[in-house]
Amino acid sequence: MKLEQQFAESADLTIRELTLCSASAIGALVITMEGLVDKQQLAQSVINPLLPYDFGNQSPDEVGQSIFRSVIASADAKAFSTMEELVTYITSGFAVIAVDGASQFCAVGVQGFAFRGVSEPESEVVQRGSREGFSEPLQINMSMIRRRLKSPGLVFEQMTVGSESQTQLMLCYLQTKVSQELLQTLRERLQACDLETVLASGYLSDYLEDEKTSRLFSGVGISERPDAVCGKLTEGRIAVIVDGTPAVILVPRLFVEEFQGVDDYSNRSYYAAFIRFTKYLSFFAAVFLPGLYVALAQFHPEYFPTQLLIQTSESLAKTPFPVMTETLGITLVYEIMKEAGLRIPKSLGHAVSIVGALVIGESAVTAGIISSSTLMVVATAAICSYVTSTLYPPIMVLRFILILVGGLTGLWGITLATAVIIISVCSKSSLGVPYMSSLAPFSLRRMRDVFIRAGWKTLGKHTIRVQKFAETEVRDAD
Repeated sequence: MKLEQQFAESADLTIRELTLCSASAIGALVITMEGLVDKQQLAQSVINPLLPYDFGNQSPDEVGQSIFRSVIASADAKAFSTMEELVTYITSGFAVIAVDGASQFCAVGVQGFAFRGVSEPESEVVQRGSREGFSEPLQINMSMIRRRLKSPGLVFEQMTVGSESQTQLMLCYLQTKVSQELLQTLRERLQACDLETVLASGYLSDYLEDEKTSRLFSGVGISERPDAVCGKLTEGRIAVIVDGTPAVILVPRLFVEEFQGVDDYSNRSYYAAFIRFTKYLSFFAAVFLPGLYVALAQFHPEYFPTQLLIQTSESLAKTPFPVMTETLGITLVYEIMKEAGLRIPKSLGHAVSIVGALVIGESAVTAGIISSSTLMVVATAAICSYVTSTLYPPIMVLRFILILVGGLTGLWGITLATAVIIISVCSKSSLGVPYMSSLAPFSLRRMRDVFIRAGWKTLGKHTIRVQKFAETEVRDAD
């Protein structure tokens, strides 16, 4: 059999041979993959209805149609005719019925594989709102979005990526809100994906990024919360739901959205504005604080207040390394500790914290290896970087760059590096939409949900949509 040759007689390929009750004793096969189907549901929905049914003098094609229309006791049944579809269905947990001599197959949904239940996301914790987060199965993630957006305009469009993994994904969008030009661009980029395996959302990020733009910041958003995804869908965004991963891709992505959270829209507007101000302040502190400290301490000590200058100078004089080397070393050690904390078992996580606090903190300062002022600056920047956790990768890279620039060229180098960063970010786009939209090109109306969050009576009057236009490529829909 061709299918057995394809799977090289793999142990998990299960083929049940049946002889149907008919005048010519037509044969049939029930094909499944071990571990992906619920055997009890398979027996009740497929085997038990199929064996006693009398097909009489029907031809093989008529038998196949009768099985699809009258015999199968399942709401999830599909007819198809190609071997490629057969492989896709059985590896997705379907049972496929093949009738000897028939031109079509019948796939019956009897999935029964184990999966993690719906739980609260660990990376997007909220004080108010839903505690549900996406899970790995594609169908469950689709249902969580459909339950929140009951509009008939909500569309799920199926695609397959990965030549070997044959990973299913869904393009999710609101038909009445989405830009057809953006949608077509996204389809073309996914179809151009030439990967053999796609096992997570991150595999597709490079294919969804615009070419010849800065890759430091991502133009692709990742969310684990269905309520956050639904909010972006109403603005004309497109969600890419990948089977087997609990995170959904959102495109296009804007810079200002890195500072917006689900809690912003659940709290009062004045408190949401304060939280956003804190996030922006933390972002700039995480990026620039160590570099500015190194530049001032090494080239411009006159900018320190007198008392602070005396204490900083005394602290640095006791250490054997230059301030740039010291700051780089502490920052690097912190990153190593962070990675160790992520990789080791949770039961040992507190040990890393204790060692870090004792060795890098108290003992290193007491021994005169590092200065207390440097340690405080690096620790403050490290804490600030987690306020906007989605921006942690670019923050980490920029922090190292600015420490080197500040230690070698002082404030003039920091100023020039900042200009280069701003130009790079402003030149970036996401599916053709400017990454810095709302800030550049500037729109006063869109400012009501950037640095502050206006009340719902104001936000509800005009919905911001992300579209593609020749002028600014982003507009407010009146």
